[in-house]
Amino acid sequence: MGWIILIIYVIGWHVGMYMLFKRAGIEGWKGLVPFYNTWIITEKCKINKIWFWLQLIPIAGQFVTLWITIIFVMHFGRFSLLDHTLTVVVPFIYLPYIANDTKSTRWIGHEGVKRYKKSTAREWIDAAVFAVVAATLIRTFVFEAYTIPTPSMEKTLLVNDFLFVNKMSYGPRLPQTPLSFPFVHNTLPMSLTTPSYLKWIQLDYKRLPGFGKVERNDVVVFNFPAGDTIINLEGYGSLKPYYDVLRMQYKGDREALKEDYPLLVHPMDKTDNYIKRCVGVPGDDIMVKDAVLYVNGKPAHVPGGIQTDYIVKVGAQPLSEDFLNQELGMNVQQDGNGQIFDSEGNVFQWRDPSTYVMNLTAENAEKLKAIKGISVEKFVDNSTGQLFPYDNSANAWSVDNYGPIHIPKAGETITLDSRNINIYRRLISVYEGNKLEERGGKYFINGQETTTYTIKGNYYWMMGDNRHRSQDSRFWGFVPETHVVGKASLIWFSWNNGPRWSRIFKPIK
Repeated sequence: MGWIILIIYVIGWHVGMYMLFKRAGIEGWKGLVPFYNTWIITEKCKINKIWFWLQLIPIAGQFVTLWITIIFVMHFGRFSLLDHTLTVVVPFIYLPYIANDTKSTRWIGHEGVKRYKKSTAREWIDAAVFAVVAATLIRTFVFEAYTIPTPSMEKTLLVNDFLFVNKMSYGPRLPQTPLSFPFVHNTLPMSLTTPSYLKWIQLDYKRLPGFGKVERNDVVVFNFPAGDTIINLEGYGSLKPYYDVLRMQYKGDREALKEDYPLLVHPMDKTDNYIKRCVGVPGDDIMVKDAVLYVNGKPAHVPGGIQTDYIVKVGAQPLSEDFLNQELGMNVQQDGNGQIFDSEGNVFQWRDPSTYVMNLTAENAEKLKAIKGISVEKFVDNSTGQLFPYDNSANAWSVDNYGPIHIPKAGETITLDSRNINIYRRLISVYEGNKLEERGGKYFINGQETTTYTIKGNYYWMMGDNRHRSQDSRFWGFVPETHVVGKASLIWFSWNNGPRWSRIFKPIK
């Protein structure tokens, strides 16, 4: 449907140019030739030729073409905001309309346009429209501001760090859902449930060339792969993801879930934005063993700010709130009963008053070890749960003993069998758009029986630096290249009951 509307838009614009050229005393055929028609307009309307060449810039140039069209329409005496809005939104209707309106449409030329004076209100409106368009282009194709909402990347990134995400690093994506409210992501301002976009036009995934590709250990912003469907209740979706509820509570019965909860299906580019570190690139083998990450059989790079849980035994003397905050920078508080809570409300005391589970960097763990009478041991979480790929092979896997698992890459051919089908099921059917069926122990893709599948795209494995506080690829699997938004590059501001001055303009590593 989106492509049909786009084709009508482009053809209608050229038909309108043909008719208006004739009204302006120009040979009509010239209005049908792409780019030549706007060159003629710049000459006829005395527009600086630099604007013609700016049209050649991908995407942004199309907005220049619209501006040239508006200038051309003004030379027929059409100056109102309504005239210009209709010129941009429905040129396939409006341009032929004014070309046939012989009573009120006439060519007034450059001198007529010069005599027109905008009102103060119109000047402000035009300035606001220009600012919105310019900011939208920058946000879409250059960089976007992003705020850290959770502690999953601590202490590399802290809650209320404000980031710039560089979209040029991996190449900016063309908007797939172009009709949306400006400067917001997937919900309208002052609402957590009302979509900020219209699905009337949906375009295929395209990415412009970038300065590089996703590298291992990059901090990456991406569209949450398992966020295409959400339970659309305020405050609910982030606590209980739709697919977890469907799998665990409803045993895969989508219709029963729909009867109980309102659902919303997001387009891919409008799913929630997540930020994690890319620890596995296409072709890598990932494994977590006793809370240590291995990539291709070797211990992975350990970022400087990475945190994990430790069991800390302090003896008879408990740790003070001041020590935790001032010496370890932990941002905790103590209640009237002596219990210590972190910023998420987690209780630090565990088992007995002298034993704590503490979320620490390696540096802070060493500080505690250096104190006489305190023992520190890395906590290994061996509890099993709903981990990707949610089948019997993963039942023995835990958060800290996970895998091994292979990261697919484009062009790689895999053999399908009962041991790995759940790993690749969503990749084949959702991310790469095929119909996957299982009948009598055999696999059918798009109706054809097969035992193999050739991967079309590249995939990544994302994990939070705060390994025991992160919902990441261990829980929902691969991140397709199509979902990658950009590289987190710079902290431009940070706030915690006041500015955190040491973090402002800090590069992200």
